[in-house]
Amino acid sequence: MTADYPRCAELIRAADGLLITAGAGIGVDSGLPDFRGPQGFWRAYPALGRARIAFEQIANPAAFASRPRLAWGFYGHRLNLYRHTVPHEGFAILRRIGESLPNGAFVFTSNVDGQFRKAGFDEKRISECHRSIHHLQCLDGCHSGIWPADDFQPQLDDEHCLLTSGFPLCQSLARPNILMFGDWGWLSERSDAQDVRLQAWLRDVETLLVIEVGAGTNIPTVRLMGERVQGQVIRINPTEPQLTSGKGVSIAAGGLAALQAIAAALL
Repeated sequence: MTADYPRCAELIRAADGLLITAGAGIGVDSGLPDFRGPQGFWRAYPALGRARIAFEQIANPAAFASRPRLAWGFYGHRLNLYRHTVPHEGFAILRRIGESLPNGAFVFTSNVDGQFRKAGFDEKRISECHRSIHHLQCLDGCHSGIWPADDFQPQLDDEHCLLTSGFPLCQSLARPNILMFGDWGWLSERSDAQDVRLQAWLRDVETLLVIEVGAGTNIPTVRLMGERVQGQVIRINPTEPQLTSGKGVSIAAGGLAALQAIAAALL
């Protein structure tokens, strides 16, 4: 299907709950990299490109054990970047749409950047399937819980992608509470609670609408979530907008431009 913004407005008016599903593409209009392919990742982190270190190798708990300053150089840079990034107008448009519906909105995202919370979404209505860079856990299991990363202020040698300040610690080295590749030590209790809240909210919604923004097929978790629930889907993706189920509207555009056009159609 092709972009049909009046039809999007009709679907919004008919819904009583909005599930926002979002991948890395939603952050592009805020200036965030989406790491599409190894060349895209290495453009964002040239020091890792020079060393031919792939995303899967650095986004791995083994990297914290073997090269902790490099691993925290990568994640520390991302933490600083996300803390300073301002969510674009599309987040506010989604929030307004959700607030107009009887059961409001719930967010399901693969992004670890915390941009939805920064944009004013209720933390109790966000489910982060890859978890959050703004929370820490112990690398070696000496700490039984998850805690905020607020007190960690990484200082970096950006040219070499290295942490130059002290490590975040419990009794051992701390790491982000992000589900990484080959990750058997990840602590799930925070995301388990998020998923329980999401499932309870879905049971209360009778006419669900999914607005999916910037979710690709390489890691299809977000796309599958939107297709699995019972509801119409508005899929916004500049390169992979096709709908497999045919139930909804397909928009081949960037997130911000499409959401602005939907907002105009609602008026």
